[in-house]
Amino acid sequence: MKQAYFSDKKVVVTGACGTVGSKLVEHLVSDYDVGSLIGLDNNESELFFIDQQYAEHPEVHFFLADARDTAKLTEKFRGVDIVFHAAAFKHVILCERSPFEAVQTNILGVQNVIEAAQAADVNTVIFTSSDKAVNPTNVMGTSKLMGERLITAANSNGHAGGPVFASTRFGNVLGSRGSVIPVFRDQVRKGGPITLTDRDMTRFIMSIDEATRLVIDSAILAHGGEVFVTKMPVIRIEDLAEVMIRELAPRYGLDADEIEIKVIGSKPGEKLYEELMSAEEMRRTVELQSYFSVLPAFTALYQDIEYEYPDVVSREVRNPYNSSNEPVLSQEAIRDFLLSNGLMDDD
Repeated sequence: MKQAYFSDKKVVVTGACGTVGSKLVEHLVSDYDVGSLIGLDNNESELFFIDQQYAEHPEVHFFLADARDTAKLTEKFRGVDIVFHAAAFKHVILCERSPFEAVQTNILGVQNVIEAAQAADVNTVIFTSSDKAVNPTNVMGTSKLMGERLITAANSNGHAGGPVFASTRFGNVLGSRGSVIPVFRDQVRKGGPITLTDRDMTRFIMSIDEATRLVIDSAILAHGGEVFVTKMPVIRIEDLAEVMIRELAPRYGLDADEIEIKVIGSKPGEKLYEELMSAEEMRRTVELQSYFSVLPAFTALYQDIEYEYPDVVSREVRNPYNSSNEPVLSQEAIRDFLLSNGLMDDD
């Protein structure tokens, strides 16, 4: 069982105060009965609050640390079985304005995690990546792609018995900090308008709970060097806006018909659709029940790796996995998704 797998494991989560990192901590403690857990983050205030939250869990500890500090990472990785690396800069505009900051954290930070894991003899490292790493059009996506490539290269250059390095790539986590849900909710509360970049824009979606459980599962599945691409439903952003207007306007004493949807045009570097797998990657991909596993383009130098998985659906993928190729959810299905995941609730 997946839960039993972690019961004797010592785990580190970097970026433990972020949206993904904090959920990883929550699920590992509550659902997977992790043996012990160390959470690392450079956000002192949030780290204090999460430390208080787990005060009654003697197996959970939190420390101030930065992905840019290799020595600190090495110290905290000693004796650890699995590292989930979730620390990153993720906001496109901010990375675009300060590109070298993105390089230092999202690229050099990944290399620091790799070197620390090798020095500390960690068993498995899972890097949390993004759909924006596929055919990137901005600094943030490019930095995430380089993070993936560093992880794959680390595994390719590793020896048998060394750390297993792999990545997990997923799309929009609805309700996460900076995502469209809280933006639309606030716009509805103010009576509109709802700002939409393009009426035909589509996106992959998933809840934070789904995203983190699949990241955890990938630590069990990984053989080394893969990029696991999470299967997700697709929505049109305009449908999401219309559903949220209908559902939320009455809560705020407003008439849904009075709230305007205003098209403001795409932001610089923004895509009309999301890509989770490129045409080149498609040729070396295995389809699993919940994932696609993109195998490394280059074989490992010092070991033979057999990429065998449970629940293989197909060893041949014919279509690049992007949101323009996939059927979109109906507005009723979007409504059910939002309600079942508590995404309509006020913060």
